[in-house]
Amino acid sequence: MNWNAFWAMLAHDFHVARRDFVVLLLQTCLQPMMFVFVFGHVMVRSGYIPETYKCVVLPGIMAITMLFTGIWTVAMPLIAEFGPANEIEDRLLAPIAILAVAAEKVLLGTLHALVTGIMVIPAAWLILRPVQLNWDAPLALASVMLLVSLLSASIGLTLGCSIHQRHIGIMFTMILPVIVYFGCTYYPWSALTMFPVLQQLLLVNPVLYASEGLRGALIPQSPHLSLLAVSIALSVFDTLLLFIGFRQFCNKAVG
Repeated sequence: MNWNAFWAMLAHDFHVARRDFVVLLLQTCLQPMMFVFVFGHVMVRSGYIPETYKCVVLPGIMAITMLFTGIWTVAMPLIAEFGPANEIEDRLLAPIAILAVAAEKVLLGTLHALVTGIMVIPAAWLILRPVQLNWDAPLALASVMLLVSLLSASIGLTLGCSIHQRHIGIMFTMILPVIVYFGCTYYPWSALTMFPVLQQLLLVNPVLYASEGLRGALIPQSPHLSLLAVSIALSVFDTLLLFIGFRQFCNKAVG
């Protein structure tokens, strides 16, 4: 492992990302923040939605923002680099293993998602206040956020190595909306008790565990899955998606 080449590549990507960070933040945060304002503030203050909905939606919005940030940071450059110009070849010629190139992108996406998630908490809280957030278990919150950030980057790696440039629209119109809306981001998993079949089917959606984990760590008084079960599920999904993503990356790189 040539660590000098790895850190140089990461530093270059950080420089590019820092230059485009405001654009990335707007792309990933604008829609969730608009949802928070309309449904968590306007609708609640108008009396159309109960006050308790604030506690449900804040962690879900945080999960969406982190997921979109990690996916966008990893998937979009990969789709472009594996495009007709084959720009990925410049990175593959570096004195570094093929898997290390993919790992660097995952690390970058994970850090981006983590930073965005931290920034979303005060922004969403200011819009939804008063919402009683729990800070009694900082390690649990940090662990869940790290697992969710890695999940977003892993999904980005898998999608970026699996979707052709001309099929990008499929990712934003079919794949991401499905996993988000059926990922318990706007409602707790327990709200689906009237739909038992759907409730069980959604357990295969990794976004569900991101939403429920953040809900349990930030607002434990709201309904949520066990944090232990969430941590185990997120660890399994992270490992599985990383394995699939790394394999897809290697196949495309040497193909």
